[in-house]
Amino acid sequence: MADKDQNLMEKNNIIRAGVMGGNDGILSVSGIILGVAGATSNTGAILLAGFAGTLAGMVSMAMGEYVSVSSQHDAQKKVQNIQTKALKDNYQSEFDFVAEKYHEVGISQELAEQATREMMTKDPLVTTVRERYGFSPNSVLSAYSAAIASFISFPLGSLLPMAAMAFSPQAIREAATFLAVLVALAMTGYFAARLNGADKRHSMLRNVTAGIFTMLVTYFIGSLFR
Repeated sequence: MADKDQNLMEKNNIIRAGVMGGNDGILSVSGIILGVAGATSNTGAILLAGFAGTLAGMVSMAMGEYVSVSSQHDAQKKVQNIQTKALKDNYQSEFDFVAEKYHEVGISQELAEQATREMMTKDPLVTTVRERYGFSPNSVLSAYSAAIASFISFPLGSLLPMAAMAFSPQAIREAATFLAVLVALAMTGYFAARLNGADKRHSMLRNVTAGIFTMLVTYFIGSLFR
């Protein structure tokens, strides 16, 4: 059962990193190319800026995911060390904490102590870490998997705004890119909400609003240098 839970958590972590990477690729690169498009009509310069932003974003997102998940591992390891020492120095205090926590949620005192005794006999560290800090030491996510997912999904997200800018007629390419990005952001907002169990409409609206703001600001700033 623990292996199944771990596999599900790892899968969700990879999907989360992928959705975030793709969303950031859409938003960041569209902001870059629309900002440059506001300053110049040179298609080559616009696409070169987008390509450079894509390369930078791939590395940035991957390293960000790696550092973030690794930092989480470090914090969890510190907690485990604290609890290992606590169990060694004052086992009864840790036992009483877990039993009292179970009793507070409505379990009888006798049954709470029995459940605590059985679980702490099996694995006291996992039990006390879970009840004190809300995570299981067995649930360790892969920093490498999250980094790779972001590294791959970021350029995939950047493809749509780049393609819209490259292949749309020059007279409407900014508007075409703008609309293409809004559709893509609505999609990533929807899938992120499905993954997190959040409100889909709110997530889509939040993504689209952030995209509109980013693109308008960058295009306006770029136009000041036209």
